[in-house]
Amino acid sequence: MIIGIVKEVMHGENRVSATPQTVAKMIADGHNVLVEAGAGAGSFFADELYAQAGAGILADAAEVYGKAEVILKVKEPQFNKAKNCHEVDMMHAGQYLITFIHPASPANHEMVRSLAKKGVVSLTLDGVPRISRAQNMDALTSMSTCAGYKGILIAANHLAEFMPQMFCAVGSVKPARALVVGAGVGGLQAIATAKRLGAVVHAMDIRPAAVEQAQSLGAKIIDTTVPAEEAVGAGGYANALSGEWLEAERAVLAEAIKDMDIVFLSALVPSKLAPVLITDEMLKGMKPGSCIVDISVDQGGNCESTVPGEETVKYGVTVSGIKNIPGMLPASATWMFSMNIYNLLKYLTRDGSIVLDRNDEIVTGVLTTIDGDVVHAGALEAMNAVKVSA
Repeated sequence: MIIGIVKEVMHGENRVSATPQTVAKMIADGHNVLVEAGAGAGSFFADELYAQAGAGILADAAEVYGKAEVILKVKEPQFNKAKNCHEVDMMHAGQYLITFIHPASPANHEMVRSLAKKGVVSLTLDGVPRISRAQNMDALTSMSTCAGYKGILIAANHLAEFMPQMFCAVGSVKPARALVVGAGVGGLQAIATAKRLGAVVHAMDIRPAAVEQAQSLGAKIIDTTVPAEEAVGAGGYANALSGEWLEAERAVLAEAIKDMDIVFLSALVPSKLAPVLITDEMLKGMKPGSCIVDISVDQGGNCESTVPGEETVKYGVTVSGIKNIPGMLPASATWMFSMNIYNLLKYLTRDGSIVLDRNDEIVTGVLTTIDGDVVHAGALEAMNAVKVSA
């Protein structure tokens, strides 16, 4: 196949979907690889390195989209200012797209419908199931590790006070208090990072197993009061809570966040919109100068006041909705991501072409659009919910 690697167009996005190392692997597998000039510059991979690995370098993104049978990207298709058109407009029927699409997020619904209308076969990396045979293609886990680490550094940078306890000639300064909501991969990395920086760390998760992991890292646990039978879904992932239990969790959170300097939000339900855990009204109860980092923003966000892609201040609280936190660690994130996406591509390929077995749970998890239709279960559920509310 002809595989295209394009330069990401999101502002501040320095990751790229392939390194010279994975390009060499794809070429060894019998594929041709086309790389847009400058695609790897933000991750410190020069065009010459891709050329040495055997890739063709093309100056025009539209040419890469036009020639490639498979497009590998990091972020969902967006408007390309340099070309004055949307990236979907440069795609063609029958083309495969593998990237993070986050199809359940309302902000992406129109784009997902456009992919279907174009006849693009799109596969979203956030749909890779967390099962043993899919571990090496689980880019969501890799990027969550990056987001957990860097997200806490972002929060620390916004604070007007020290993170660790400090002693000086005029007395001592108490350590900052941090609350991590959602003790998945990103949350656990956030707990570990906040602990390293000297904060007193608290954690909340509706799943008993996640609570145990958070506790093992030294976090003080805040009980959500949600029973395990309501909280835990298939594969040990979080369930979408009913209105009653969601309100119960919010009530606990409303009290807890009043004393926190940092609130790190990473609660997700697989392939669905992220639950809104902190309402605008709850935000008013937080300390002026405190900070929320909402890494669930790609799936709608855990905080009602989060503005996707922006950092805002409301009621004296900084709310960070940065969408590409892993992109702020371009070298490490690209190394991890490029291997994940290569492994998924290799898994889907039979005799030189992509073959989609609709009975395979990995395929059903990632497949978003095909044959002109949106088929991703989480996206369809979210789209129907928007229609009903409208």
